[in-house]
Amino acid sequence: MEQYATEGDLAAYWLLAIDQLDGIEGKVVADLGAGNGILGIGALLLGAKHVLFVEADEDAIAVLENNVASLDEKYSSRAELQNASIGRDEIPLNGTDLVVMNPPWGVQKARADRPFLETAFASPADAVHLLHSDGARHLEALANDRGWSGEAVLRTEFRLPPTYAHHAQRKGTTDVKCWRFFRGDDRRLQTEDPQ
Repeated sequence: MEQYATEGDLAAYWLLAIDQLDGIEGKVVADLGAGNGILGIGALLLGAKHVLFVEADEDAIAVLENNVASLDEKYSSRAELQNASIGRDEIPLNGTDLVVMNPPWGVQKARADRPFLETAFASPADAVHLLHSDGARHLEALANDRGWSGEAVLRTEFRLPPTYAHHAQRKGTTDVKCWRFFRGDDRRLQTEDPQ
């Protein structure tokens, strides 16, 4: 499923940007393809009213359950876990204000990101924040076709541990962008290409 965990330093920096741009406190957040839950847990810590964690992988769900259970009850009580496959199962996004995700990028399986993008852009959210390969050229066009606009919030390197058989190096990195998609013309950044 092209699962790569978002590392803590990147998640913290990115969530700070999301909070500054769209505010997390008091919002209903959906973390699609939640993995270990780092983005949704960060949203809880920043004051999200409710976070829906959606994850299909059974092993990742077990880790996610442990991570949420380790939180203070004032945070864990606002978390909802759903073991579901984006694009196949019904995902209850009614009332969602904000979507965050690091979806599969479609490198190993073409268009693996499409169900995530389609689900996010069909949601009632005011903003969608996603991490994707810097080389992805289809994101803005897909968003625009559905009435959304986008801006790159952050460009950085993403560390790739040698997790899969096709990895030839012991460790590597790839360039990524953290995107903010919004309805209409709600551009909040002054630069087109953040560094």
